[in-house]
Amino acid sequence: MHAEILYRPSYSMAVVDLEPYEEIHVEPGAMVSMTAGMQLETQLGGKGFLKGLARSFLGGESFFVNKFRAPASGGQVNLAPTMPGDMMILDLRGESLLVQSGAYVASSAMIDLDVTWGGAKTFFASEGLFMLRARGEGLLFLASYGAIHPIDLLPNQAYTVDTGHLVAFTEGMGFNVHPIGGVRSTLFSGEGLVVDLTGPGRVYMQTRSEDAFLSWLIPNVSQHRGE
Repeated sequence: MHAEILYRPSYSMAVVDLEPYEEIHVEPGAMVSMTAGMQLETQLGGKGFLKGLARSFLGGESFFVNKFRAPASGGQVNLAPTMPGDMMILDLRGESLLVQSGAYVASSAMIDLDVTWGGAKTFFASEGLFMLRARGEGLLFLASYGAIHPIDLLPNQAYTVDTGHLVAFTEGMGFNVHPIGGVRSTLFSGEGLVVDLTGPGRVYMQTRSEDAFLSWLIPNVSQHRGE
């Protein structure tokens, strides 16, 4: 499998070339186009009914995943997320990544997707109670609203991220989710929940927040309707 991302960072699209009979798992609605002869099979997200159910209701992702399989001559499929923004391709080699709800686009067949508690803690973000855990061997395609900004943390180095801007981070990093400041700050500062992450590991952030955009958009739409 070979892949590249075009038109970044605002309107990114992944161009994925598949070897003969190679498969890629894709989030429903992410396929833009494909070459002739590609086979499509829709299956439960994760491995088995319970994982698919948990991924849908707890992880914020679709209950189903589309599996594209190239013909004997190979094939190509183009992928894009729903929101405008960037995409990234991560080459996993047995490591695990915790992915925020809505960031997953596609993955190689050998990557396992699961809903995780993040250890014994509840990861409470504005998008839901759970994150997806991606682990295995192969390519992982993620998307963001806005551009993607990675940060590498040293051992015991702490860093705070607004949960609406978090895309993914290395599994095993320490984290603590809490409101920013006191009750007044949380209600009136325009900020919500933040997560304190502790290295070592890598954090991927997005430069825009869907929640912040909706907070601006909805009152303006209501105002125009009233006028």
